[in-house]
Amino acid sequence: MRVVVAIPDAGPFVERLRAGGHTEVAVLAPDVMVGVAREGSGATEALAEADVVVLAASRAWLTREVVELCDRAATRIVAWARDPSERRFAEVLGVAVVDADVDALDAVTALPSPRPRGRSRGRVIVVWGAAGAPGRTTLAIELARETARDGRRVALADADTHAPSVAIALGIPDEGPGLAAACRRASRGELTPAELTRIAEPAGAVEVLTGINRTTRWPELGSGRVMRTLATCREWVDDVFVDVSASLERDEEIVSDLDGPRRNGATLAALESADLVVAVAAADPVGLSRFLRAYPDLRATVGAVPVHVVVNKLRGGPLGIDPRGQIRRSFERYAGIERCWFVPWEPRAADAALLAARPIGEGNGRGPLPAAVRRFVGEAIAPPTPSTPAQLRRQRVTGRAAPVRSAP
Repeated sequence: MRVVVAIPDAGPFVERLRAGGHTEVAVLAPDVMVGVAREGSGATEALAEADVVVLAASRAWLTREVVELCDRAATRIVAWARDPSERRFAEVLGVAVVDADVDALDAVTALPSPRPRGRSRGRVIVVWGAAGAPGRTTLAIELARETARDGRRVALADADTHAPSVAIALGIPDEGPGLAAACRRASRGELTPAELTRIAEPAGAVEVLTGINRTTRWPELGSGRVMRTLATCREWVDDVFVDVSASLERDEEIVSDLDGPRRNGATLAALESADLVVAVAAADPVGLSRFLRAYPDLRATVGAVPVHVVVNKLRGGPLGIDPRGQIRRSFERYAGIERCWFVPWEPRAADAALLAARPIGEGNGRGPLPAAVRRFVGEAIAPPTPSTPAQLRRQRVTGRAAPVRSAP
């Protein structure tokens, strides 16, 4: 068997292969492998003659060009994954994947894991809030992180055309392709789950589609494009959380170009595609007033889609005695909202997370805010009974079983 090895520090791996009887082993640096695929070189012929290529599963090296080159040459790829995010990336591409600590002889004989059949459609969960800063992005990040802890494939998309901030909050470069690139490919009919994996940036266990880096680029997130992108996201992950802007106005009556893009088109398209909406209100008189005025417009936009209300930044100062009771009574009286969830105001943890560019729950997992998010996910967003091995393992270890509920 002819084997090409393109992984960092390949020496011990190659020695083990040769000791096991594989004498025809060639070594390529991973970046050279990418150059071969893009430009072609003398190494292309050697690659075409190989039976197996063991390639590092990094997004920088396991590229579309490399996969296409190996497909044309009928050379099987074995992705060598150093962490769970690389394993997930390789699995989406449909190639065989092994962990970095697996025996070299087992690696070259690995077969692609069968893809699950009859996989249910993923859910689109939109995080919306009234004007101001009720904490939409913070909650979207925390909800995505907490949902991913149950072993589900989770993505986070920033569709805010007024003030996108997911990339900044997570320390991800906003010059990357992100959601805008996914929308462009969707408009040409070229968007696939594998392409979404290439475009997305990993943030722990969550795949992130960053937003536009300049608000003047909002026409790139057209309504039709966003809808087609979210439809593909349903095939890509189990749950995609979409952070959207506050504005819900439809301005067709005041413009002459009825077919032109709309600034709020991305928000409206996401809400119309949603299986579930998380509506965020800030726990102060101004935030609650803005929320109650905008809530009827939200209900008119989403129709019968379930809406779960979360009151964020809860503290006693702005509302006096019994803030929870006051908020519940106001919601029930003025909006007919019979149930809501509360997330406490934890400024030190929020500041520390923003400074470190990470979710609050990563450095403060037992704090009041992550605990409130965990409770909300378990009661309102938790998926049906776990069916994947990772979910079942987590249930056995933690004893936390997701409640059985009907699909949204």
